[in-house]
Amino acid sequence: SSLCCVLSSNHNHCCQWGGARFVEMPKLYQLTLQKASAITHAVYGNFSAPKAQEVIVARYKTIELLRPDESGKVQSILAQEVFGVIRDIRPFRLTGASRDYIVVASDSGRIVILEYDEKKNIFDKVHQETFGKTGCRRIVPGQYLAVDPKGRSVMIGAIEKQKFVYILNRDAANRLTISSPLEAHKSYTLVYATCGMDVGFENPLFASIELGYEEVDRDPNAEPPQKMLTMYEMDLGLNHVTRRFADAVDHSAHALIAVPGGVDGPSGVLVCCENCLVYKKQNHPDIVCAIPRRLEMAQEKGLLIVAHATHKLKDFFFFLIQSEYGDLYKVTLSHDEDQVNEVQVKYFDTIPLANALCVLKTGFLFAAAEFGNHALFQFQGIGTDEDDPMCTSSHPHGAQALVAFKPRALKNLMLYDEMPSLSPMIDMKVLDATGEGKPQLYALCGRGPRSSMRVLRHGLGVTEMAVSELPGKPNAVWTVKATMTDEFDRYIVVSFIDVTLVLSIGDTVEEVLDSGFLATAPSLLIQLMADDSYVQVHPTGIRHLLPRRTNEWRVPGQKRIVTAAANERQVVIALSGGEILYFEIDESHTLNEVAKRDMNYEVLCLAVQPIPENRMRASFMAVGGVDNTIRILSLDRERPLKQLSAQALQSPAESVCLAEMRNLGQAEDVHTLFLAIGLSSGILIRSVVDFVTGTLSDQRSRFLGNKSVKLHKVTVQGLPAMLALSAKPWLCYNFQGKYHCTPMNYEQLEYASSFASEQCPEGFVAISGNTLRIISTERLGDLFHQNTMPLAYTPRRFVPLPPAVLPTAGHGAGDPIMLALLEADHNAYNEETKREIRAALKKIRLTRTVDDDLDDVKEEDEDEDLPETQVGTFKAGEGKWGSCVRIVNPSNLSTIFKLDLDIDEAAVCLTVCYFSQLANQPCLVVGTVFNMTLYPRHAPKATIKTYMYDERYHLQLIHSTPLDDVPLCLFPFEGRLLASVGRCLRIYELGKRKLLRKCEYKNIPEGIMWIHVKGDKIYTADLRESFHIFKYRRSDNQLFVMADDSAPRWMTCASVLDSSTIAGADKFDNFFIARIPEECRGDEGGDFSGLRLKADTMYLTGQTPKLDHVVQFHVGDSVTALEKTTLSQGGGELICYSTMLGAVGAFYPFASREEVDFFQHLEMFMRSEKPPLCGRDHMMYRSYHFPVQNCVDGDLCEQYVTLPLDKQKVIASELDRTPAEIIKKLEDLRNKLL
Repeated sequence: SSLCCVLSSNHNHCCQWGGARFVEMPKLYQLTLQKASAITHAVYGNFSAPKAQEVIVARYKTIELLRPDESGKVQSILAQEVFGVIRDIRPFRLTGASRDYIVVASDSGRIVILEYDEKKNIFDKVHQETFGKTGCRRIVPGQYLAVDPKGRSVMIGAIEKQKFVYILNRDAANRLTISSPLEAHKSYTLVYATCGMDVGFENPLFASIELGYEEVDRDPNAEPPQKMLTMYEMDLGLNHVTRRFADAVDHSAHALIAVPGGVDGPSGVLVCCENCLVYKKQNHPDIVCAIPRRLEMAQEKGLLIVAHATHKLKDFFFFLIQSEYGDLYKVTLSHDEDQVNEVQVKYFDTIPLANALCVLKTGFLFAAAEFGNHALFQFQGIGTDEDDPMCTSSHPHGAQALVAFKPRALKNLMLYDEMPSLSPMIDMKVLDATGEGKPQLYALCGRGPRSSMRVLRHGLGVTEMAVSELPGKPNAVWTVKATMTDEFDRYIVVSFIDVTLVLSIGDTVEEVLDSGFLATAPSLLIQLMADDSYVQVHPTGIRHLLPRRTNEWRVPGQKRIVTAAANERQVVIALSGGEILYFEIDESHTLNEVAKRDMNYEVLCLAVQPIPENRMRASFMAVGGVDNTIRILSLDRERPLKQLSAQALQSPAESVCLAEMRNLGQAEDVHTLFLAIGLSSGILIRSVVDFVTGTLSDQRSRFLGNKSVKLHKVTVQGLPAMLALSAKPWLCYNFQGKYHCTPMNYEQLEYASSFASEQCPEGFVAISGNTLRIISTERLGDLFHQNTMPLAYTPRRFVPLPPAVLPTAGHGAGDPIMLALLEADHNAYNEETKREIRAALKKIRLTRTVDDDLDDVKEEDEDEDLPETQVGTFKAGEGKWGSCVRIVNPSNLSTIFKLDLDIDEAAVCLTVCYFSQLANQPCLVVGTVFNMTLYPRHAPKATIKTYMYDERYHLQLIHSTPLDDVPLCLFPFEGRLLASVGRCLRIYELGKRKLLRKCEYKNIPEGIMWIHVKGDKIYTADLRESFHIFKYRRSDNQLFVMADDSAPRWMTCASVLDSSTIAGADKFDNFFIARIPEECRGDEGGDFSGLRLKADTMYLTGQTPKLDHVVQFHVGDSVTALEKTTLSQGGGELICYSTMLGAVGAFYPFASREEVDFFQHLEMFMRSEKPPLCGRDHMMYRSYHFPVQNCVDGDLCEQYVTLPLDKQKVIASELDRTPAEIIKKLEDLRNKLL
């Protein structure tokens, strides 16, 4: 049916949406604005250099290399979209090698081996071997990877039946080689876990937990099958795989941990079962050790292990395992040679639940959280405390041993760095709730006690290191080092209207009087020269400070210096009247005048090119004047100050900057000298300067704000960058091969300079008003900065609240819009019950001896309540809920009002409704359920509660209406309320004691989860059966379906674009746009049989017109919210979406046919020139469930920048462009969105 849709959708509808009136469908450009922040897999290794401590993380469809820097902050080195699903990832290294390769198992039916290339900063595909069909299938390998610790072979397995083993080796040129696959298949066998066992240099062994179901398949009454631990031996001599050994394990076995072998340990494997660990090895007795449990855990409840990490040093090793409660345990084995005597499991610490744990050799633990922020912990100890609760295998009760403990504050670990993560993003809205003039993104994130509401603003996060008042209003600031080779700055020089202040940087910043700088005049420029002398330019001359003497050059006559610029060897000044003088430092350390030129107009700004590598001097300078031009002049000895090129401007230049910004890994001969011009009208213009001739080309402009733009050279990550100061500061820098120009979330700055000290290795010193500030940027490459407000339970939905009293003109127009949030958690208690449980647990003492009783009395007072964000919350069981309704003020992210619901009552949906009975008085309507079970979805009692609120936003209950089923969605409708209750759609009216049911529609397939009303149509989305468009016929008080969708879809969210177009997304990561067909746009529809049947006969007999599908696109991540909006003032309209894994993206409609053609062709060439990293075909990936239609993949197009130059030129010539023009088009389109 989906193919029919594609074929039948060539209607000539006018596209109302997106402003462009094509005679066809909207063509969209998809772009990820903020990449997904969830981590599904994480592995530790040395990928870039032999001793580098690095972690590679897979974020479902991107692969990213992370490296903690010297200060312990985790830096993202490279992130790449793979256009496929990464199902498993493992590092391996060949014997004797010093760096790791990466094996990736994905949905491409291929095994791929990657290597990180540090010079080019890319992942290189070393091998790609096809073995099966694409997609995540049951019997196609890709779910499990296991690697031999000595790097000789790798096994890739499916959930059922198939396993392949590949032999890895190296050839004479030291390149990696891979063999043909060797089969280790077994039919009717389910696999639960695999691992590569450490056997030293014997034949590689792979262990897996398997369950054979052949008997049960044939005869349902047969004995239930037994789970087995099976070992596969890869015989390197005979070149094939054999099953070497199989042994029964407990039915709850779910994870395997390989024990170091060879010279490091006893080899073998630890099998994780419910409540216990079992050590297993061929010809060795099983050793069983129970796991200590939390005090509040029910005895019949099993304890599973969710993550583990091995730490191996020269002479000892231990394992860290994490339970489903978040508790970490340290597991140690005591062994003689190959005989294990005892297994010990000791409580270590409690951290949030992790998808993966990595122990770094530098004493850090990287925890990739399941939900919420990821963390880097530093080891404070390795769990050697004798008092920690511990279980050993020699306990008389064996696996049944019960050792209880209470979680405690972190003792062995210390939180060192947090990586913000929006995952899971449950709901998102774009609105300017705080009245800033630019919309913010409000996102509901996280789960349980680690939930939060986050406000995203476009821009880099800024950390304020110091703010100090100055004795007046400064107008400029510089930092200088003591010598060219120094790492940190020595002086901060601040210039005022008539004096210059010099501050020295040490442990404190204090004024110095003997620096040699002229203090009685303002400074125009401070520069450290190549011979470690300083140059200070002031209005009446130039002061040159050498180590033993000071030279002074005076301005001739009555003129004054108006502006100056310099690099390490050359100084250029402009005098009043338009004269330019050019100086150079010679071998004898004196400043010589080389040339002068009269420009015949007043000069506003100057810039000098930085000295290129291996050259003595720079060849260009730029000068901007009152005649609205920028001219490039030569600084060559042969023709000093000769004009080489010029550019006319629309308004006077406020500042100009020549900066060399070269990308990492770019070829040496790429021209990267940029001329940046800041105009007084708030526009930043950037052009490329030809290295040889000085001509200008490839001009790009961007509006930064309503104030003139001042430019300042800075360094970011050791590379040159530029600050552009307008109404907000903007930072222009290169990061991971791309040029970024991003605002900083900070107030207006007037002047800035780079700053480096021991406390702040990379930052900026800036002036704002009469204060001096030291600031640093938080995470480069991020497009949004987050402000976080913690919540009590998992947030479900939120709505903006209109003010209780409509504001009169002028009053309250700038007040923030309050937000009403619903929070609810299943399997949880409400706050009051939690307090009672905590009090009861405090009274229970886990004492050992009589002496401990005396100690315990002391400890009782110190027993603080631990934060739930660390230790999690109590598990209450099925049908138990904790829930609240919260009103939030977005300007300071504070709770104005919080309404805790009854025990086991959960709020599930809400809306704001103006009932016709209460004119101008908004009501908050909330649907709640009691003791609801999730599967099947059933609640013994459900209600719709109607609240009024006053100007303090305190809720007062008007009444509560009992329901016979679960309310799924509410929406206002013509002064009444539309409610989706179970499998019905109802219209309610406000009554005195409860809501009164006025109309009902019963034939709904599963339950309506989204409603929107526009004009006379009611747009709804069914949980399972996609869109249904209803109409309400007033004369008969009847609802009927006027159109529905041909394809069944499990909907997650939807949005109305215009009266006949709706966008939606489903659980299988698809985004689509559907259109109401012509034939039912005007007519009444419904029941024409004349029988006046109450049933909707057209719909029941399947005769309703079907929606046309206009756009299809596989996003590759479940979309949780969609909204048609603009993200910036004057920006284009677009569809903004948020996803489960914490990504934010946009679909932007192309404005012209020419744009569509260009990007469709670019996408086509990119598909062939840069095939996805993991071997999936890009077109197939974007058409996972429905053929991709009318949507260009911007994420693929943007990878153009990372191609080698020769490939860029090939594609550009095919498109009749230059590479610079293509990159400019990509940048322009991105700038239209934000």
